[in-house]
Amino acid sequence: MKLHSLGHAIRLDSPILGRITRRELSSVDSRCDSILLWNQEQPPLDSFGYLAVMTSQRQAAWRIPVPLVHFGDQLDYLSDGDVVSISADGFIRTLYRRNSPHNFILATDQCNSFCLMCSQPPKQIDDFARIHEHLRLIDLIDQETQELGITGGEPTLFKDDFLHLIDYCKQKLPNTALHVLTNGRLFYYREFARRLGAIAHPDLMLGIPLYSDTDFEHDYVVQARGAFEETILGLYNLASHNVAVEIRVVIHLQTYKRLPRLAEFIAGNFPFAAHVALMGMEPFGFANANFDELWIDPYDYQSELRDAAETLHFSGFSISIYNHQLCVLDRHLWQFARKSISDWKNVYLQECNQCDKLDACGGLFQSGLKKHSAHIAPILA
Repeated sequence: MKLHSLGHAIRLDSPILGRITRRELSSVDSRCDSILLWNQEQPPLDSFGYLAVMTSQRQAAWRIPVPLVHFGDQLDYLSDGDVVSISADGFIRTLYRRNSPHNFILATDQCNSFCLMCSQPPKQIDDFARIHEHLRLIDLIDQETQELGITGGEPTLFKDDFLHLIDYCKQKLPNTALHVLTNGRLFYYREFARRLGAIAHPDLMLGIPLYSDTDFEHDYVVQARGAFEETILGLYNLASHNVAVEIRVVIHLQTYKRLPRLAEFIAGNFPFAAHVALMGMEPFGFANANFDELWIDPYDYQSELRDAAETLHFSGFSISIYNHQLCVLDRHLWQFARKSISDWKNVYLQECNQCDKLDACGGLFQSGLKKHSAHIAPILA
């Protein structure tokens, strides 16, 4: 699914961020946060007060008092209440989709790890000013949104601004669950964990990766010496301040062998973990660059995955298996399988159309079309 487009902006001197409306708003006061998406041949009768008007009429020479953005691609994926940003050069980015359950804030492109399989490779840039866009976005998100993700890069590198972001979500989106993807390393500092806990967000979960029960293997996967110790202590510090944590394990050639040992390690040392996610690898970003070092057909690690899942399940943990196809999974593991891939990058193979379990299956990442399990086949009841 395409979530961006390049248009042509007129009278737009600086980026804007606003909420899409496909219908004219009668009150001028209600227009100050809105971008009118207009597909009629004639201009709107009254466009005063909108942040901008977007039109597919490329030759329109409309005289309107607000910025005008021509777009070539159809923006059928945009609905009322969605939030977009438009840059001065006409680039349109979708930041929030009201009707999607898979919304997230990409807090930063920076990271203090360099994971072998990272699907969002970090950049060495100073993007701390991005916090202002994030806060503005939160102002515009529908308050009935059930869940919002915060990811990166590494969101905690914002430090004080990260805490402000969580607190701002608590104030502006009090009914929205927050799921933060973080490596957890900065919570090695107890004061940072204490300050997050003190915010007392009513529905906050931190998803923290743990790739091995040994320091050398985990540190190798994340390419950061000392990361294992920082992550372990971070988990304990968060638990001591009543911050819910989820432990996330990405399974690939470097991690699958010790998966049963890792499950025992989690069960014995982190009884406070609210959830454990056992995840298939997304073949994108660094995972492509390191493909030969990482790829194993998921069919070939089903024994290790079943041992790990059963250890955790019988130890009382809530567990899920993400990013796997049902036809590849051991049938004993189907009870833990979840449809986890975000809708905008979730696809199925042609042969999946004949499968009786299609509606229950999580499918593949868009990037997995070129390389995937050799054992994908329709399940016929």
